[in-house]
Amino acid sequence: MTADDLHAPVLPGTAASDYERYLRTDELLSLQKTEEERVHHDELLFQTVHQSSELWLKFATTEVDKAAGHLEQDEVAPAIRLLRRAVLAMQYITTQIEMLNQMDPWEYQQIRVVLGHGSGFDSPGFRRVPKVTQRVSKAFDHLLDSAGLGLTDLYRHGREHEDLYQVAELLTEWDERIWVWRFRHYSIVARALGEETVGTQGTPVQVLGKLIAQRQMPRLWEARSRLVELFEAERADE
Repeated sequence: MTADDLHAPVLPGTAASDYERYLRTDELLSLQKTEEERVHHDELLFQTVHQSSELWLKFATTEVDKAAGHLEQDEVAPAIRLLRRAVLAMQYITTQIEMLNQMDPWEYQQIRVVLGHGSGFDSPGFRRVPKVTQRVSKAFDHLLDSAGLGLTDLYRHGREHEDLYQVAELLTEWDERIWVWRFRHYSIVARALGEETVGTQGTPVQVLGKLIAQRQMPRLWEARSRLVELFEAERADE
């Protein structure tokens, strides 16, 4: 076999290399507007950030959904690994939207015109987050019930139930990362448009700010408040 043979593509497709055929780069890189189609240079930045966010959200929610399936089968260890990957993906999503702050707020108006009624509320990834979160939360609650544990019991005696403790902390971090991502999205929009502006679907920007406080899994946060109360009560009894 010659060196040329090793470089020749063997996968099906028409692209010049197997790398391009496997990743479907011809199709991927054609999903952004061409230079001639853009109303402003920063449309490429805007599309790149949002399209890559959808890819990471697809990956993250797939991992959480798969983790939920493992928990439903009482397979805690593989669920931990998948949840850790999902949390890391949410960090990437949050970090990359910082690129939008590199857009001039005046010039952003030109891009906003061509969005039509497009809104982040219509993001497939955004809509899938609560669905998979609800499933994994329900599976975790079932495991706690089966172990005869409440959340405060788990945290007070976590080293006796290390795997469940790790799941609880990863789910808390998953919820936290969703919160941070939504906050950064809101702050970036507010920085570009102001808080009194009405969005592309008629929703004032300031309404986004009110949605930030919503938690996907409030019981995980309520348990922490309960732990404070229990700790203080025990100290008072000493």
